[in-house]
Amino acid sequence: MIAGSELFVRGTKHLYPHRLRRRRVRLPEHYGTLTGAGLASATIRAMRNHTARFSCRVVAAALVCSGVAFAQSDAWSRFRGPNGSGVVDVGGLPTEIDETHNVLWRTPLAPGHSSPVLTAKQIFLTAIEDDALWTIALDRGTGEELWRQEAPRERKDQIDGRNNAASPSPVVDDDVVIVFFQEFGLLAYDHSGEPLWEHPLEPFHNVYGMGASPILIGDTVFLACDQSLGSYLLALDKKSGAQRWRVDRPTAKSGHCTPIVIEGAGGAPELILPGSFYLDAYDPKSGERKWWTSGLCFEMKSVPIYSHGLIFTNGYGSPMNQPGNQIQMPPFDEVLASNDANEDGVISEAEMPASRASSWFGFVDLDANGTLDADDWSYLSDALASQNGMLAFRPGKEGDCSQGALAWSYRRAVPQLPSPLVYDDVLYMLNDAGGLITTFRPESGEQLEHGRLEGALDTYYASPVAGDGKVYLVSEHGTVVVLGAGGSLEPLFVGDFGERVYATPALSQGRIYLRTEAALYAFGEDAGSVDEE
Repeated sequence: MIAGSELFVRGTKHLYPHRLRRRRVRLPEHYGTLTGAGLASATIRAMRNHTARFSCRVVAAALVCSGVAFAQSDAWSRFRGPNGSGVVDVGGLPTEIDETHNVLWRTPLAPGHSSPVLTAKQIFLTAIEDDALWTIALDRGTGEELWRQEAPRERKDQIDGRNNAASPSPVVDDDVVIVFFQEFGLLAYDHSGEPLWEHPLEPFHNVYGMGASPILIGDTVFLACDQSLGSYLLALDKKSGAQRWRVDRPTAKSGHCTPIVIEGAGGAPELILPGSFYLDAYDPKSGERKWWTSGLCFEMKSVPIYSHGLIFTNGYGSPMNQPGNQIQMPPFDEVLASNDANEDGVISEAEMPASRASSWFGFVDLDANGTLDADDWSYLSDALASQNGMLAFRPGKEGDCSQGALAWSYRRAVPQLPSPLVYDDVLYMLNDAGGLITTFRPESGEQLEHGRLEGALDTYYASPVAGDGKVYLVSEHGTVVVLGAGGSLEPLFVGDFGERVYATPALSQGRIYLRTEAALYAFGEDAGSVDEE
């Protein structure tokens, strides 16, 4: 609800007034009106991989038939593109990309780890500059900044140095762009930059800072808010920002996965969201937790993938979560009896039993009060018992589906951050460190290749993406590796930016959009129009 220059957003019980930060902008004359039909014609594509293409279309059809429109099913409109897969069916993508090859334009940008999302004519991302949080729109054809809007920043959270206050990526459809900043909440704008609504959220308590990105299904916005205490999944009305539902996720303690959508039993859509220990499926309309399966690591951060009828997800907690390197903690009552020197019924850091897990004290002290109670100890024990792994699950139907859900698993060299990629009947798993990559047959888990990327023995934050018969991988220090489809680890090209990279590239219409620490690049083999396909 707007009154004058104030926007009132309905929370659980109240209307919250916030002054809107406005910057009037003028769009270039060549910039036309983006209609729903135009956007659809520009973005609706089949996936290159036959099975992935089939899965995507089935999900889209299921959502439409169930009354939940699945807008832009093949657009790069959210983090990692179509349904978070990292795969899009496009042609003409360049093989060689670096500072000197196939650069169409380079636009300097303020820092931010969010990845670009696209409409037919615009690029959206977020940034932090001069202590302010910004949503920025660029012209896809020229890289020209079209507008920027400042978000309220009413608090400054302590965030892990590897994270950033502008890490979550925007989500966009044919009439709205929605962003999330952990130091405020969610905000929505139209494509010309006019504010539509704000939905402030209470402070978060995540040791790493928040990293999940919002997604859209029809006219509903979803955001996963996993944290040390009080984790939840939130659904808002896209047009007003009003809360539709909010469900607790009591077992989720550490991580920041962004959900995907699959067709559930009976054809209804389901939100798939990994978290500590559990993979959960939710009803997008009601928030009901429809089914779940156990067996996940205590720390989950990557985007799951749905392909070949399976859900693929990877999680890594620590070296102590490797099979054969785990420790079993004694029951809490025994620890109190032997170590609670002041008999106050809790364990202080000085009373922590000596073990390889002693350094975990601060991490599992969930309420940060300097002591571990029975719940904290239970979390510590469960976390240490969980295992790192790349896991392939069969979708469930109802309730606890843990029995028989795991199709296959792989427990070595599992990444913490990069999400898996399924392309051309190959599953790619890129490790965070050393350029180590493993490929599998998705259906069986058969290992195809395992090795290090030639010329790119670096750390990786960006997730792999694929299109036009090529797989693109970008390291933290700006090394780009391009592989051919089919699973071979022999590079087609290795290039170097000399700029750090934390964002995942976006692919569309023969273009690659890559954000570095200092700029956004557009790559293409020619400078043709990107207005419509």
